[in-house]
Amino acid sequence: MSNGSHDSDQNKKKIRQRRNFSIRINVFFFAVFLLFSVLIIRLAFLQFVEGEELSAIEKRNLRRDVTISPIRGNIYDQQNYPIASTTSTQSLSYRMEPGPTKEERIELAYKLEEIFQKFGDSTKTQPTAEEIIELMDVGHDINGEPTKEANYAFWPRRIKSGLTKEEIAYISEHRDELPGVEVAEESTRVYDHNQIAVQLVGYLRPYSTAVNQQSKPLQIYKGEDADYRNDEYVGFDGLELMYQDVLRGENGRRSYPVNNRDQIVGHVQITPPVKGNNLHLTIHSNVQLATQQAITDHLQLLQTTTNRTYARGRNAVAGYAVAIEVDSGRVIAMASMPDYDPNVWIGGIGTDTWNEITHRYTNGTIRERYADLPADQLARHPSSLVPPGSVIKPLTVLVGLNEGLFRPNDTYNDTGLFTYGRNNNAKVGNSGGARNGRITPARAIQVSSNTFMAEMVGNKLYMTVPDALNVWDSYMKKFGLGVSTESGLPWENPGDIYYFSTAERLQAQFPLVNASFGQEGRYTTLQLAQYAAMLANQGIRYKPLFVDRITTYEGELVEEIQPEILNQEEFPQAYWNVLKEGMRSAVDGFDNVPYTYVRKTGTSEWQVGGQNVDNAVFIGYAPAENPKIAVAVVVPEGGFGAYGAAPIARKIFDAYDQYIGLDGVPKGASQGDEDSADEEDPE
Repeated sequence: MSNGSHDSDQNKKKIRQRRNFSIRINVFFFAVFLLFSVLIIRLAFLQFVEGEELSAIEKRNLRRDVTISPIRGNIYDQQNYPIASTTSTQSLSYRMEPGPTKEERIELAYKLEEIFQKFGDSTKTQPTAEEIIELMDVGHDINGEPTKEANYAFWPRRIKSGLTKEEIAYISEHRDELPGVEVAEESTRVYDHNQIAVQLVGYLRPYSTAVNQQSKPLQIYKGEDADYRNDEYVGFDGLELMYQDVLRGENGRRSYPVNNRDQIVGHVQITPPVKGNNLHLTIHSNVQLATQQAITDHLQLLQTTTNRTYARGRNAVAGYAVAIEVDSGRVIAMASMPDYDPNVWIGGIGTDTWNEITHRYTNGTIRERYADLPADQLARHPSSLVPPGSVIKPLTVLVGLNEGLFRPNDTYNDTGLFTYGRNNNAKVGNSGGARNGRITPARAIQVSSNTFMAEMVGNKLYMTVPDALNVWDSYMKKFGLGVSTESGLPWENPGDIYYFSTAERLQAQFPLVNASFGQEGRYTTLQLAQYAAMLANQGIRYKPLFVDRITTYEGELVEEIQPEILNQEEFPQAYWNVLKEGMRSAVDGFDNVPYTYVRKTGTSEWQVGGQNVDNAVFIGYAPAENPKIAVAVVVPEGGFGAYGAAPIARKIFDAYDQYIGLDGVPKGASQGDEDSADEEDPE
């Protein structure tokens, strides 16, 4: 009995052991199956899902791409005259290859120095061996001493641009003796020697310089998708920057097969770049050059004249002018004088050259530019941003008419003095103390009556209109004063208004009175030109246009730029008639003109360095009926606007009539002489 029971227990135990073993075996096989399943799924995922990406990574690890900069598009004037062109040049680069020792690289640098000295342009300074070895970026200097870790071996380093035919011929014949040296065609920027609207066109600088700048317009070079070579020249200002993407084109590629030490081990594959597009500007070169010359000549006259009236502008050293078409906003001329040669930026700029152009390279018609004087004298001279002075008076009268402060035929007794304030201790007088008697609003513009503007508009607005300062501000902004012209140019200044801050210090009455005759704000020449154009076209503010059309590098049309209206203001025709009548008086320099014109001059006061200076300002348009062109001129420290700015404007109108035609027909010959004329407006 016991033996049978024992055998039965043993059998059960064996059965349980076999069952447990079988379970463990099954679990083991299931685990193995599961592991292989995961492995198979992962392999499938790698092949079908991540295969393409991994393959690309593998290829990147085996190849190194070098950007080929595209040929930059050209910039032409409206007559297709080239202002900025791209020309080809031959450049020598060095690319590290496996094999050469440190001593051999130093020897190569000396060989190149000898070649450059013997066959290079004798009028230019040639790079030395020390400079060449530094440009080669091999990690040591000419003495073999370590400098910095060398960069990627596959990346070509430009050693010299602008090779002569003799240099190219010699290097080609001795290529085997110059390992790693290659000559390639590259493009370089050339600006017309006439220096046409150079500040508007702008200039180029290396990408390595642009990308390190903090100014907002240059942030376009800091995006993740920015794909530039460090030594590639890019737009740094003006239209070159504004239209960088249009002008540049698309990159090409040199793809080098490399080993794990980044050494080239095979043939290069080249994807050619796509050339950039061309800009065809609204600028007319002949009118532009006439504008530049007019400013230069008049500055010289002001500085050297013996005429006491003109001599008020003896300290003037700079002048700014903009000519803009009334019915489209197309800018025909934009000049900041003195100017400079933008070709100085190509190839690097020295300290002496930089010091020479510091106050010349910026566009003073759209931003604040300081006088072209030594640094220790700047604090005593105004910048390009000046108060408008009496040129604001047409708009002042329009404000008064539209706010119901007076009617077109109302009269005002101008005694030559207006007092106001708590104790009538604030005074406003006319230029030269003139007493004009009974005058209408139009006559007030003609004789440039400060007292009319102050009492009938500034003070009356304060006394009768709620929130008067904001009402005044709204009119200024409608006419583009104190807001951007929307030109799109980099670094454009919206103007400097300070009537609000003055009101905080005093009260709104004082800045309103002061602003009525052209103080309490400073504006750019482009803003004044846009304002003048609005007076001409009776309330339409156009966006300033600088480009007529964009074409491919080969000349096929890509886009035509259409005029754009920013805002349009409606006023009764009787009000516009008052303004036009008030602006039709004669002015110096406009004797015997064969066309009609409408204008306003101003002498804006500005305190600089503890003393008041007089800035000459002019706005106007022509012809008086069906106007075509509006002009603004600013000459800081130019004295009376009638003498310091108006003669410049006359030459601009003449040039437009000669080359384009105020009636649509170019006259083809310069106009008559410019004898002085008696005038009713002394400013």
